[in-house]
Amino acid sequence: METINIKQLQLAIYLRLGQLKREQLATLTYQNMIDTLFDNVWKDKYPESLSDAVADIMNLNVDKIVAYLSNKAIIESKDHHLDEYSDLMKG
Repeated sequence: METINIKQLQLAIYLRLGQLKREQLATLTYQNMIDTLFDNVWKDKYPESLSDAVADIMNLNVDKIVAYLSNKAIIESKDHHLDEYSDLMKG
């Protein structure tokens, strides 16, 4: 198993992030990508090489990121009460 250089991994993530922000979703963040990669794409198995990791990063699309983050928000909302959202409901 090849040791993955974290700086090269970060560079690949930033490059893909820039592309996705430019072309599809300007509000996308680095943390959104990290969460999706580590908690979804690589949840069961980390890539064995840098080239595998970069392939996963470059194959990541906005649909997959939004689907994962939406699901995460729904799961996390189960621990909150409706009163916590009162500021959102004021109009």
